[in-house]
Amino acid sequence: MLRLMHVHAHPDDESSKGAATTAKYVAEGVDVHVVTCTGGERGSILNPAMDRPDVLANIAAIRREEMNRAREILGVRQDWLGFVDSGWPEGDPPPPLPEGCFATVPVEDAAEPLVRLMRDFRPHVVTTYDENGGYPHPDHVMCHKVSVAAFEAAGDPTRYPGTGEAWQPLKLYYHHSFHRERTQALHDAMVARGLESPYAERLEEWKPDPEHAARITTRVPCAEFFPVRDQALLAHATQIDPEGAWFACPLDVHQQAWPTEDYELVKSLVDTEVPESDLFAGIHDEAEKITA
Repeated sequence: MLRLMHVHAHPDDESSKGAATTAKYVAEGVDVHVVTCTGGERGSILNPAMDRPDVLANIAAIRREEMNRAREILGVRQDWLGFVDSGWPEGDPPPPLPEGCFATVPVEDAAEPLVRLMRDFRPHVVTTYDENGGYPHPDHVMCHKVSVAAFEAAGDPTRYPGTGEAWQPLKLYYHHSFHRERTQALHDAMVARGLESPYAERLEEWKPDPEHAARITTRVPCAEFFPVRDQALLAHATQIDPEGAWFACPLDVHQQAWPTEDYELVKSLVDTEVPESDLFAGIHDEAEKITA
């Protein structure tokens, strides 16, 4: 059985980044494991309908319940690394991060529980965020650092003794879920249908970046699983407003205008050629040898 591990910073990230890819691979029989680094305890309540004192007082427990629902919808197994959300530092200059939060833990220490999970689950493919965290939230940047460190260490039997037998994942990818090319395509498709696009103002300020666009190596066709992605998103009721920007582009328009989720192949220990349309390109034969 092929195995895929997604490493994310907060509950809801697994549903907003690569969830249709996840649902596609689950439907194909791939064993998918989501790792959530923090509990999202310091996350804002982004759905007005959930912005209530009782929700705020129980945000940690509620976000765990939301994660459980999303996990069931996506059909994955899921583990928490157990670190505390760092929050989004607001101010100029930004204030110091809270003591003991995820982003303040030494990378070498924070990688240990992830190495343990990698050695236990033995993924063939690992996904995470790029060096900017996808966006510069401290926990997203830290998630990147920890994921890369664990990917490098998991296969080395001299590293992290006592965390299980060494296992080397074969491919490492970065998510590139939200990029200008995709946003432009959705905008153009909505305008062509006479719909009001929510992306016009952002696109005016968002200058083309060919260097960043060239980083995308792998586009996974998964449009038929966008409805599953949307259900998983809605499970995170504190974070996702059903009437908000997440659903501004009609589903059928999105499926036709941009039917893939997009990734950057960062490291591969198997032979593969880019561009790819499959995170397991080059792995199928290799995985058979490993598991034989």
